[in-house]
Amino acid sequence: MAEELSLRERKKIQTRRTLWRTAAELFLERGYDQVSVAEVALAAEVSKMTVFNYMSSKEDLVLGPMREHIGDAARAVRDRRPGESVVAAFRRDYMAALNAYDASVGMSDHPYVLRIHRLIQETPVLLVRAHEYVRQAQMLLAEELAASVEGPDVELAPVVAAQLMSVRYVVHEHNHRRLFAGESAEEILPGAVALAERAFDLVEQGLGDFGTLPAGAGSAHAAGAGAE
Repeated sequence: MAEELSLRERKKIQTRRTLWRTAAELFLERGYDQVSVAEVALAAEVSKMTVFNYMSSKEDLVLGPMREHIGDAARAVRDRRPGESVVAAFRRDYMAALNAYDASVGMSDHPYVLRIHRLIQETPVLLVRAHEYVRQAQMLLAEELAASVEGPDVELAPVVAAQLMSVRYVVHEHNHRRLFAGESAEEILPGAVALAERAFDLVEQGLGDFGTLPAGAGSAHAAGAGAE
């Protein structure tokens, strides 16, 4: 029975990947809005019903791989080591993905992956859904954090989740900007790692005096504005 289940699961994974690949090729060739789910089903040699058995929507034919990573942040926190803080666990998991050139953190420079990301950026309905998945990931993380603390700290769970996910999002966008500018993943890795490390340091240590103006800078600025 275990072998039969394993075979069934492998077949499901293969079918899902076939649908993603087929849909992506059609969308990239003709544009997302110009291709119907029925056309994807025909090209993949399955029924339209089969497509919706594997995908909840047309958007998931592009964003399915992203959807599979929604629980990554919550999982990293849930599986943290004894004595390891939430921030340390999240940081360790994220930095490992970054150094592995993982597409989920925007570190893949494979031409196909970049074309898919550009398609998402240029298609409003896909961009909205992608942002929704980011929000869901943050909510799952907040729920995991709330379940792992007690007392007043429970109310801070959404704040901590927002801070951690913001680091992930900002570094992800930083990576994509440089990749789209023509740099390779290998070239941008040092800068991405440095940015992530500094960002996590801020989260771990608190913002503190970040951005504090030097003594007298505020009055000098005001004086300059008055002179104008």
